Amino acid sequence: MADETTTRWTVSVSRETDIAVRSLLAQRGMKKGDLSKFIEEAVKWRVLDQTVAEARGKFADMPPEQLESVIDEAVAAARTANTPKAG
Repeated sequence: MADETTTRWTVSVSRETDIAVRSLLAQRGMKKGDLSKFIEEAVKWRVLDQTVAEARGKFADMPPEQLESVIDEAVAAARTANTPKAG
């Protein structure tokens, strides 16, 4: 029975990719069910990579000092928002 927090995908990959991934998983002692975990982790890393590249592109024209200031402000705001209230 499928877990309600998961979604089933049907994907197609080249035979070469299939063999490479399954060989890697086998070398690391992983089982057949670990393929889904491997794919999910790979997708998460790819999404992060593309998100970071997109963000870098949007700030490419900004002078480094101004970018550093924007980052410092965002970090300070995040820290303030996540600091427990006293009392």
